[in-house]
Parts: sequence; structure tokens; C-alpha cells
Amino acid sequence: MSMQSFAHLGVSETVARALAAGGIDSPFAVQSTVIPDVLAGRDVLVKAPTGSGKTLAFGVPLVERLQATDARAAALVLVPTRELAGQVTEALTGVARARALSVAAVYGGAGIERQSKLARHAHILVATPGRLEDLIERGAVRLDRVRVLVLDEADRMLDMGFRPAVDRIVRQTPSDRQTLFLSATLEGEAGRIAAEYTRDARRHEAKPGERARIEHRFLAVAHEEKLESLVRELDGESRGRTLVFVRTKRGADRLVKRLSRHGVNAATIHGNRTQPQREKALSGFHNGVIDTLVATDVAARGIDVEDVTHVINFDAPEDRDAYVHRVGRTGRAGRHGVGITLVTGDQAATVGRIASELRLHAQFAQSGLSEAGGRTHSRPRGSRRRGGRRRG
Repeated sequence: MSMQSFAHLGVSETVARALAAGGIDSPFAVQSTVIPDVLAGRDVLVKAPTGSGKTLAFGVPLVERLQATDARAAALVLVPTRELAGQVTEALTGVARARALSVAAVYGGAGIERQSKLARHAHILVATPGRLEDLIERGAVRLDRVRVLVLDEADRMLDMGFRPAVDRIVRQTPSDRQTLFLSATLEGEAGRIAAEYTRDARRHEAKPGERARIEHRFLAVAHEEKLESLVRELDGESRGRTLVFVRTKRGADRLVKRLSRHGVNAATIHGNRTQPQREKALSGFHNGVIDTLVATDVAARGIDVEDVTHVINFDAPEDRDAYVHRVGRTGRAGRHGVGITLVTGDQAATVGRIASELRLHAQFAQSGLSEAGGRTHSRPRGSRRRGGRRRG
């Protein structure tokens, strides 16, 4: 965290007080670099992982640039998931209220009539692409008054197939708008559309050191021993809130049932769960009622819960970006975090390549697996801990 104050960045006393009331006294590094450019009216490209402080990096100057007298909606924040929509809205509401601005979230899986009423009066609209297009079609929302457009976690919107919808939405906003583009990567298609949507944009990148407090571990396991290995890790005395990642919705449900039989109190979140079910699981995880949340990649994209001590990849991630998105949910704000990946022999080549791309060669070598696949040690390697306390 920077020793610089928000006031030094040009943030008004009103907004700085609102931040302080929420326990935020000084900016993170990404906020220190991004806020001045946004306040100056510039387009920005921000490459930053989840948990680096990027929401306030765009949210604070966004609030500063709007007026209570502005037409609605004066700002649009596009996000890939309903969970992220809710969390961005929660993060912005306090500072927006300090300047007499209203914020509304619109997303699928919730009552469209109520969202329609809220959207009509919101200065700042936080939306998923599908629900936003529904409201536009109903005449509840118009985008020709948008002064600031934010695309948050743009790479994930592309991964989820939202490119056509995002293109249609962006075309309805004024050409002279200010555009803020935030993504975990600015390469490939994400970089191409960033160039299309922005003009003379300033580029910012969160420093690698902001993720340096994560301990990365790779554990070689036989397929039939994965559950046992997971339970051992969950029995560890040092672990607190833990996210467990799986690849499929069915796999998430099945794993929660299997963990229950081992005394682990877990909940699941995935696309087939209803909105009330998802909110209940997230609330229980946030409040400590449950300490283990089993999630799929898409459903977990918007999870932003403090003090996640461990991320465990029960199913190995498919690529580098998936690994970064998953493990980036621990080790936030300078806290220590642990990322553990269970690796079967047939996954060694893929996971080894991911580790190599992320410069985690040494950590992967400790698994006893080679990047070519297969073990380099005859003795199976698992958790150092066997036994420990059960969690009920």
C-alpha cells in the first residue's frame, strides 16, 4: 500500500472522508497511478489481477467526474457476472452517496421490474451485458448520455462469449465518452478490443509485487487419492476461508456432498444455482458460517471476499489465465495466501507449462512431477500434514 494520500492524487475531501469512513485511508499502488489519469479525463487501460484494488482505481475518479445534476445514466460499468455487479455496486455506493450520486446493479437471475425502476434513476449503472440489453429493449435504459464507460474484467467477458453484446452496447454510447478498460490481460483479443474502444489511452499495470505474498504449491496425486488429499489440506490448522475450484457444475455439487461425509462444512456456487442460493452461499462464506466454498471458474469470477487464506485447485486449471484468476483470490492487500494445485500424472505437462509461464519452476519441481509428464520420484508426494482437526 502506498504512503501517498487520496488527497495528493486530487481526490476531494468529501470523497476522501467517505473512503476513510470505510476504513480506507491510503491508496494501493494501482490506485495511485490510475486515479490521476482518470480525473484528468483520459482513457486508461489497466492490467491488474483481482484483489489489486482496481475497483476503487476506477470507482473513485468516476464518482469525482460526475455531478448529481447529470442525466441518467451518466456512467456505465459493464461486468461479466452478477456477483461482480453486486460487489462493484457495494464498493461504489458509499463514495457515490457522499456526492449525492446513486448506483444501481442490473443482472440476470433477479426481478427485472425492480431493476428497471432502479436503473431509470441511477447515475452509475453497473450491469451484465445480457440484462442491460433486456432493459434497453424495454426502454428502461438509454446509453446516449453516458459520459464514462468502464469495462471491468473485460477478458472474462470475452471468455464468456459476450463480445457481440458488448459491441452492440458500446456502439450506443457517445463517441466522445471517456473509456476505462480493465483486464487481467491486455494481450490477444482483449488488447485488440481495448484499442478499438479507447483513444490515446494511458496504460497501467499492477506491479508483480502485489501478488508476491502467495505461496504456490503443486501436489502430485493419484486420481483416486484426490479427495483424501483435499481433506488433508482442509484439515490444516493454518487455513481459514478456502476456495476450492472444480471444472464442472456437476463436479462442484458432487464434491460438496463427498466433503460433507468427511465432516467438512462446504457450500457450492455455479451457474445452475439460483440467485438466492448463490447469495446465501456467498453470505455464509463472507460471514464465516462456512469456511469452504466450492466453485467453478465462471461462477467464481466475481467473488471478492477478504481474508481468503487458501485457494485449492481440486481440478487443475486449463491455462495460465485461469490459474491467475483462481489463485489471485488469496494473498490480497499484502496478506499471506496459499495456492495449492492437485496434479495427476496426465495433467503434469499442462500444469508444468502453466508453472513455467508464471516462473514457478521451483515450486512445480517440488511436486515430484516433470513438465513432460510423470513422476521424477518413486515415492508419492502429498501433503506434509496427515490428520488434524475436522471442520464441522
